[in-house]
Amino acid sequence: MLSDLSKMSAASQAERGVLEEEFKWLLKEEVHAVLKQLQDILKEASRRFSMPLAGLESQLKQENFILGSSTMDQVKGVLTLQGDTLTQADIHLKMMRSNQVFHFAFRDDKQWKMQQIQDARNHIAQALQLVNSRDESYYFKSGAEVNKLMDAVMLQLTRARNRLTTPATMTLPELACSGLMKMFSPPMPGDVMVNFYINLSKLCLTVYQLHVLQPNTTKVGSTGLFAPRNVCEIGNTKFEVSHVHMVECVVPWLNDTLVFLTISLQLCQQLKDKISVFSSYWNYRPF
Repeated sequence: MLSDLSKMSAASQAERGVLEEEFKWLLKEEVHAVLKQLQDILKEASRRFSMPLAGLESQLKQENFILGSSTMDQVKGVLTLQGDTLTQADIHLKMMRSNQVFHFAFRDDKQWKMQQIQDARNHIAQALQLVNSRDESYYFKSGAEVNKLMDAVMLQLTRARNRLTTPATMTLPELACSGLMKMFSPPMPGDVMVNFYINLSKLCLTVYQLHVLQPNTTKVGSTGLFAPRNVCEIGNTKFEVSHVHMVECVVPWLNDTLVFLTISLQLCQQLKDKISVFSSYWNYRPF
């Protein structure tokens, strides 16, 4: 009986020894292999935000996108994107009341910063900085140390993805006070508002046509959100949303960026899962 127990103990120690060696190899080799993959992917993602103009490395490439409409062509236009900046918006809008088509474009001295793109780029840069903070000569002392780094990287990647997947919507009173309404020539009429935002890999434009309600109108609605018949108060004037037009265009490099973010998050999680497998063998030991 004691002999059997002794054999089992020896086998257990041998198994533990093998696992120790495998875990040391993971910390020394595989972690750095994953970091190298992350570095390459995130560098490629970063490049998508700053594609240079051919022959002029210091100047970002301008891209024109034709807006596609699902609302009977009430809104047509071309948007010009340069990195994270909308440098021009050329819009033709058919007014529902008069059935006339009006043309609006950004003033020559105006550009609109797409904050979602800028924020996503900044989060990717922070993730890349974290990955680069541990070069190949660095030895990770524990699984907990690896997990801490992966959690920090995943936090930045998730924030970058969320900025692209969550549209930056504003209420109508917020739009009325934003600098966006002062960008156009000729100026937008007071009963029209526009908003530009990112939704996944799409650059979107929403146009709101409003009509003024009489001061004694008792009609109430939501607080200036985005559906027809909603009511909002701007200044001392009540408006009702009469029509909402949404148009969009696909930005291919934003789609690439989302793919890179997904792959990077998967790599981080897979490494954490491997750490977890080893940790389960040594519950008494903090990994």
